[in-house]
Amino acid sequence: MMILGLVRWMQPVHGYDVRRELLSWSADKWANVQPGSIYHALRKLTEEGLLRTVSVEQVGARPARTTYEVTAKGEDEFETLLRAQWWQVNESPDPFTAAFSFLPAMPREEAAAALRNRANLLRAGVESMRASLDSDWVRNRRPVHVGWMFELWLGRAEAEMHWCERIADRIESGVSYLPAGMERDDVRPGGGSTDVGDTE
Repeated sequence: MMILGLVRWMQPVHGYDVRRELLSWSADKWANVQPGSIYHALRKLTEEGLLRTVSVEQVGARPARTTYEVTAKGEDEFETLLRAQWWQVNESPDPFTAAFSFLPAMPREEAAAALRNRANLLRAGVESMRASLDSDWVRNRRPVHVGWMFELWLGRAEAEMHWCERIADRIESGVSYLPAGMERDDVRPGGGSTDVGDTE
């Protein structure tokens, strides 16, 4: 959707300009658009009839520069994809969630330290986003709604940062990971066991 939408917005546009714009948005970090895959995606969208080639320019020994625009089929596809994302809530897979589900496998001291480290990393990101929001780049060179997206990311990061600190406090306090009466011995590979509420 990102590449199709950008071509639609900037058309007629070179693939190089699409790549540059996506990187200026840091789309590789939040939209899973990898810089090395952009030209391939443009060719694939063209093969599928969603884009068409307007021209191909060759200047000296430089690589040919292809100019694209959206087809009527591409317009329909973009509208469908756009509204699907606006009217739904989609949870992105988060490797940390999978790791956190095995919290009892981590020593308490290490788990708490890892959460505090995660909070610190998020705090650094929050500070960076705040600086971006106050920058000339966001205030005067980007559409207003780009700043609104930064506010969304800022709110999410701050919420997770505070959550990490709260859970680290609970882990350090010795709170059992299971309700009373549900504790059981968790058998470790190779023999031996540990209760999920233990500190080791």
